[in-house]
Amino acid sequence: MNYLLPHSYAWGNFSVLAMGIWAIVQRDSLDAIMMFLTGLLLTVLTDIIHISIFYPSHDYLSDAKRFSIGMAIFSLLLKPVSCYLVYRMYRERGGEYTFNIGVSSAGQNRSTYEPIDQPDAPPQWPSSSKAAQPPY
Repeated sequence: MNYLLPHSYAWGNFSVLAMGIWAIVQRDSLDAIMMFLTGLLLTVLTDIIHISIFYPSHDYLSDAKRFSIGMAIFSLLLKPVSCYLVYRMYRERGGEYTFNIGVSSAGQNRSTYEPIDQPDAPPQWPSSSKAAQPPY
């Protein structure tokens, strides 16, 4: 990295790398893969900010710094592809993307609501709504 970008660039990318290793090791965890995907998306934004702020002027570009910044840009260009592949892994593991903030569906469907703090009333047997059948 040739000390061109700040330490936050390295810490952010290495943290996402650690989350990626965690997501690969724990195959049954949807949280690990979702955190990895979120971290990748976040580092796309922070990489753009880091590269745009800390890009040196033409007078101070040595070959090592030019290579370093080129690899950072190449990594940034590969991250959307990585995000797509990680999202496919998330879908294969049974995750589904639903964006629900709770506003649109609040109070519309209460047929599946079951109160757990009150015990169910015992059924009335025989039912008082049915008339008794006459004996044969």
